[in-house]
Amino acid sequence: MPNRFDKHPNNANSQAMRDFGRAAGGALVFSLPMLMTMEMWWLGLAMDRTRLLLLFVAILPVLVLLARHIGFERTTCLSDDIIDSLIALGVAAIICATLLVLFATIKADTTPEEAAGKILVQMVPAAIGALLAKSEFAAARDEGDQEIAKRDETYGGELFLMGIGALFLGFNLAPTEEMMLISYQMSEWHALALVALSLVLMHGFVFAVGFAGGSQIAPGEPRWSAFVRFTLPGYVIALAISLFLLWVFGRTDGMGSEGVVMAMVVLGFPSAIGAAAARLIL
Repeated sequence: MPNRFDKHPNNANSQAMRDFGRAAGGALVFSLPMLMTMEMWWLGLAMDRTRLLLLFVAILPVLVLLARHIGFERTTCLSDDIIDSLIALGVAAIICATLLVLFATIKADTTPEEAAGKILVQMVPAAIGALLAKSEFAAARDEGDQEIAKRDETYGGELFLMGIGALFLGFNLAPTEEMMLISYQMSEWHALALVALSLVLMHGFVFAVGFAGGSQIAPGEPRWSAFVRFTLPGYVIALAISLFLLWVFGRTDGMGSEGVVMAMVVLGFPSAIGAAAARLIL
């Protein structure tokens, strides 16, 4: 039975090197802002290890699903998706460990537990970037494959990609003090206005992109249909991811329900933009 490795050795090696280069480039681009952010260094040191493990475990099925939608190559079985996910994690670990050492964030006297924490928390965006490299850096001869992938997308798949966009932007900002400061400064009216603005901007992105593929909006479809089918579910996904990230990073510890909601709405704003803009990138 033919499989992904049934190729001429030279061609297979060339393809493997190209895929590794794309993955490394994607991991670097997507993780560099966080690799050079002090809050992320401290999280690797002080973050609750149970929550860090939960974050890492939760991201594994996300990477497998992402590999199915946009991996290093078109896959047809779960084992190939798992292999792509493991490759992405391996590339992410190499990139993050190398740069953290070069930035002197990991030194000779750094304990193994501290070094592992710093690398693991950075690997999440790096692994996502490694898999997204197929979309970001694909050569012109791969455009046909990309078009096929877009045509194969389902409604659920498009919502999943919106979640990836929300996760990426939310992950960038959730560890920062500014998110909490903004939520403390805002009143309930500010929060309601921010929710409204988030929905308006999301809806604008949805119409601008058009969601080409299996779930594109029909010409005669009512305007409110896209809002109900894409904007509202996308915003709920963005809020859910924002709440999860705030909890994982310990931002909700000791807060009342009102404070948690305010922080979720604040982080939900960039997460919603990321969710809506995901189709511009993917």
